[in-house]
Amino acid sequence: MILSISHHCLEAMVACARAAVPHEACGLLLGSGHVIDAAVPAANVATQPSDHFEIDPAALIAAHRTAREGGPQVLGYFHSHPNGLGRPSATDVASAAHDGRVWIILAHSGMGQWTTTCWRDGPDGFEALSYRIAQG
Repeated sequence: MILSISHHCLEAMVACARAAVPHEACGLLLGSGHVIDAAVPAANVATQPSDHFEIDPAALIAAHRTAREGGPQVLGYFHSHPNGLGRPSATDVASAAHDGRVWIILAHSGMGQWTTTCWRDGPDGFEALSYRIAQG
C-alpha cells in the first residue's frame, strides 16, 4: 500500500510541528481509503507534552461523529518529534492501540528542517508505510 498525502496536508503538519516546539504537536488525518485529504491540528493535552502526545478527546470525538454522518473518515494521527526521532518512540509503542490506523511522524532534523515518516499501527506493532505527495 502506498499512502497518498496532499501537499497542503504536509505543509499544515509541518507548520503545526514548528509552532509547537519544544513540545510535540498532534492532530488527526482525515480522508478515505489510502488518501489523506486533511490534517487537522488538535491540542496536545498530555501531561508531559515535550515527549508525549495525547490528542484532545473532544477533537477526536467530533471527528468520529462527523465521519459517522458521512464526512471524511479518521484514517489516523500525526505528531511531531522535536528531538529528531523519525520512528515511533517507546512511548508511542506503549500507547498504540494496534487498530490499523496510520501514524505520521514529523521529526525535526535540524536547521528548521522536518522529515516525514508514515507508519501503520498494526496488530503486531508499527509497520513502515511508503507514501507519495499529491498536488492539491
